[in-house]
Amino acid sequence: MNGTTLWLIGRRLGAAIVTLLIVSMVVFAITAVLPGDAAQQALGQFATPEQVAALRLKMGLDQPGVLRYLHWLMSLLTGDLGMSVSSATPVSELMGGRVPNTLMLATTTALVSVPVALVVGIGSAMARGGRLDNILSFVTLPWSRCRSFWWRPWPC
Repeated sequence: MNGTTLWLIGRRLGAAIVTLLIVSMVVFAITAVLPGDAAQQALGQFATPEQVAALRLKMGLDQPGVLRYLHWLMSLLTGDLGMSVSSATPVSELMGGRVPNTLMLATTTALVSVPVALVVGIGSAMARGGRLDNILSFVTLPWSRCRSFWWRPWPC
């Protein structure tokens, strides 16, 4: 790899990190202004005000949103994903149990889609401008634009 390639990779990684930060800020801001109280929701409707106040304090909901976001970001950078409110288990454990299935699904998808894409791409390139190219383009272009929605009955 030359310097230009490394610079482009670094630039893409930097853009990805900035995008993730912006998305996390937007999602955090949206959830902060939503009506309702997470502590009340977690405890249920029969919780006493004292129980709700104690859980709000424990969850850090008594702090301003900016401080909560910074605390969450610092915890994320240290590998602490927090606790699940619904199951009271660490989020990292919940995610860790799903990693093998996710990797298996991603690997299977890659093993199927890459050879199919290569065959279709080579076939289309070899018949550039011809009938086969037009047919393959007609079939694959809408499918590639709709990816995860291709099986739904409504248009993408």
